[in-house]
Amino acid sequence: MLPYGRQSIDDTDIAAVTEVLRGDWLTTGPAVAGFEAALASWTGGVPCVSVTSGTSALHVAYAAAGVGPGDEVVTSPMTFVATASTAMLLGARVVFADVSDDTANLDPRAAEAVLTPRTKVVTAVDYAGHPADYAALRPLAREHGALLAADAAHSLGSRLDGVASGALADLTSFSFFPTKNATTGEGGAVAVADPGLLDRARRFRCHGLVREAERLRAPGEGGWHQEVHTFGLNYRLPDVLCALGTSQLRRLGDFKARRARLVARYNELLAGVDGLRLPVARAGADPMWHLYAVRILDGRRREVYDRMRAAGIGVQVNYIPAYWHPVFEDLGYRRGMCPVAESFYAEQLSLPLFPDLTDADQDRAVEALRDILA
Repeated sequence: MLPYGRQSIDDTDIAAVTEVLRGDWLTTGPAVAGFEAALASWTGGVPCVSVTSGTSALHVAYAAAGVGPGDEVVTSPMTFVATASTAMLLGARVVFADVSDDTANLDPRAAEAVLTPRTKVVTAVDYAGHPADYAALRPLAREHGALLAADAAHSLGSRLDGVASGALADLTSFSFFPTKNATTGEGGAVAVADPGLLDRARRFRCHGLVREAERLRAPGEGGWHQEVHTFGLNYRLPDVLCALGTSQLRRLGDFKARRARLVARYNELLAGVDGLRLPVARAGADPMWHLYAVRILDGRRREVYDRMRAAGIGVQVNYIPAYWHPVFEDLGYRRGMCPVAESFYAEQLSLPLFPDLTDADQDRAVEALRDILA
């Protein structure tokens, strides 16, 4: 089965991990700081906090923002459930706003319509790697005293009007799952420029521990002494995985170029195919294409999905509208809330896209799709 996405691991990645395994530090060592510094070179210099997954990155970002009971988080339904569930677990109410028809990103007009004095965070999702409309979302968030967050699980390496993903919002979460643009196996990170938010993120990912003598409430207890002033969790990403991530980031430019070439080939090979709508990039957007998300028209998405997979082409659907999950249904969320997102979902299909995808395999996927739609 040709997968829709997969990691690209070479000998330099293996050597980086092996070097850590032969060293003194498997976790909480120098490879962590090295990875965070390497990642900051891709976020326009915005400092980064490494964590154990993209989900924990969202959790850390919301916790750093002070999200809690009585707060509302406005976000897109076209995302994996973690964008919403991590806010809910902190006691917030998630308010879903509809998406734009062309990019499937959060529609600023739809977000504006649901903002209230209780809105704590507005979280945009960079669907398929295309940055959301942060220029429009930022003033809306500020007007309501809210922070702007980016779920950039798809968009590490993307730029919008020359600004890097990681510098477009107040808080940005990344994912390094194997299918993402670079991988640590499992892992994530939060990019945040504000020193106060950065400190809160770092402490939350490490149990809330305080070790600095000037901040301790009982500084005379001894060199072993440490304190917890606010609760946190153990979301530390170990050195072994950070070493892999640093090596992957050295290859990220090549990954981006290869993905762009594959997207250009798809656009050329699928141009003019009836019953098919291709993805677009808005002016000023320089996406790190994570998905090649086409739309299958005329109600044929299920048929095309089944026939493509029967032909050995591992297409995927990304994603079920988040509030369709039973956990949200049980809380009173209902279908029909975001009609544009639901229409997009009914037609969306991700074709194989990853750096090691060969032209021959891409041709095979295109041929199968063209034959089904003919």
